[in-house]
Parts: sequence; C-alpha cells; structure tokens
Amino acid sequence: MDKEVTKELKDKLESTLEHFHGELTKLRTGRAHPSMVEDVMVEAYGVMQPMKTLATITTPEAQLIQISPFDPSTLKDIADSIRKNESLGLNPADDGRLIRIQIPSLTTERRQLIVKQLGEKQEEAMIGVRKARHDAMGVVDRSKKAKEISEDDANRSQKQIDDLVNEYKAKIEESAKAKEADIMKV
Repeated sequence: MDKEVTKELKDKLESTLEHFHGELTKLRTGRAHPSMVEDVMVEAYGVMQPMKTLATITTPEAQLIQISPFDPSTLKDIADSIRKNESLGLNPADDGRLIRIQIPSLTTERRQLIVKQLGEKQEEAMIGVRKARHDAMGVVDRSKKAKEISEDDANRSQKQIDDLVNEYKAKIEESAKAKEADIMKV
C-alpha cells in the first residue's frame, strides 16, 4: 500500500516538474533559443501543426533564430504565424528560402513582465504538486477509514507524502530562482 501510493505520487510530481521545466524553456531570456518558436502553430496544407514539424530551427548567433522550411511553399505561412503570435513580439524577415528573426535585447520592463509570467508558471506547477498531494492523502485517508491500514501506518504514509511533496516544491523553487536570475541578467 505504502509503496504504491508513494510511487504514484512520485510519478505525478515528476511529471509536474518536467512540464514546468518545459514551460521554462519557452520563457525568453536575452538569448535566442529554438524552443521560443518551435511550438508556434502554423496553418500549412490546411492543417494546424507545430513549426518544428515544418522546418529546421537553429540559432547561429546569440540574438538570431534561423528557420529553414522543409517545403519552401510554407515559408509565408510560417512567417505569418510568428508575426501574429503577440506573446512572442517578434518580426521575422524572409529572403525567399530562409526566415531570420533578430531577437531584440530585453528592456527592464520586458524582463519584469517575463518574471511575472515565470511566477504564474511556478504557481501552476505548485497547484499540480498540491493536487498530487491531495490525491495521495485521499488514498491514505480512505484506506484508514476502511481499516485497511492502522493509524500509525497512515501517519507514516502521510509523513512520506509530505516529505516527497516538499522535495519537489524545493526543486520547482530552485528552478524558478535560477530562471529568474537568467532573465534579469543584462
């Protein structure tokens, strides 16, 4: 019983942490990174699909993203999708075969806005952690009420759950602090 609940909780927490790290890569720092645009949805061939399925995305310089479409006919659709995505605030330039996006340096105001977005993403991750804890505690409580486990076993399980939850909260906070420092670095 103990191990099942703990393993399920750990899986949920690990999933939450991975999702959080994925979200962090989408937040801009001062440097260009392929993950900034790879998930932008593009309408090509009559279907919406992520850009990474339509093009190779590279960063030849610290402030430049270069997109090479697999099919040159999708070039205009890709450029339009980037332009229309207001959360990116980027202006792509194409030369007929490549799209180049110059990443402007971040202003202090923009950095603070990104830190605010970071806080929102951190809170979403913490909500996921609390939900996983709530679910695990519910399993323990139901087992205790059904007399499947003793009071001592229930208390021990609850302590293990709390220890695991605290460990993952610390990992999320540590990642968020590191990302914030990266964002605020001029």
